[in-house]
Amino acid sequence: MAGRGRGLMLDTAREIHTPEGVPLRLPAAGPVPRAYAWLIDLLLRLGLVLLASTTLGVLGRMGTGLYLVLLFVVFWGYPVLFEAMWHGRTPGKRAMGLRVVSADGAPVGWMAAFVRNLMRTVDMLPVGYAFGLAATLVDPWSRRLGDIVARTLVVHAPRGDDGRVLAPAPALAPEVALLPVEQAALIAFAERAHTLTPQRQEELAGIAVPLTGADGAPGVARLAAMAQWLLGRRA
Repeated sequence: MAGRGRGLMLDTAREIHTPEGVPLRLPAAGPVPRAYAWLIDLLLRLGLVLLASTTLGVLGRMGTGLYLVLLFVVFWGYPVLFEAMWHGRTPGKRAMGLRVVSADGAPVGWMAAFVRNLMRTVDMLPVGYAFGLAATLVDPWSRRLGDIVARTLVVHAPRGDDGRVLAPAPALAPEVALLPVEQAALIAFAERAHTLTPQRQEELAGIAVPLTGADGAPGVARLAAMAQWLLGRRA
């Protein structure tokens, strides 16, 4: 088990294997950075609620109704909307360099984001997120109960990584068998392509012309499609 060795800051890397046997390492986040991210999000939500209360207070009974709706959206819809639409990141998670992903490393979807946040009602029990904290200390990947039920994982994401990891695209099977190291290199290229300029993408894809049979932008697209196939995402 890999760790960072700082008390409760201990983080571990979860290794999963795709259907083709390609190993992927997901650097799971420990409870302390997650707590900081939650605190940042809480402060942001309290700020929104305070601003809304002073603005809607002048509208009387209608303002009270709107305030109650906004209160529900801010405290329950906020994490679901951000995680599902902002690549698994709330503002707090982004500030702490964290991101929610599915257990297989794929981007988190609407249903998983909804379930993991709905389960906060259990994680909060009996007080102060006691159940959730206990689960993160016992689980080898620091998952709270909501993550276990929703099959999600909170991981460290590099600064500047906005979560665009292999966006949905057609899958293409390689025409030749690839060694594990070649499969890992192809997946790594596809995952980080969005951080490179188009010119650099095409330059690197040119190395794989014997595999893809194409250079330039078509070669980049074929490498991405092959990465999808290697990861078992063929729908």
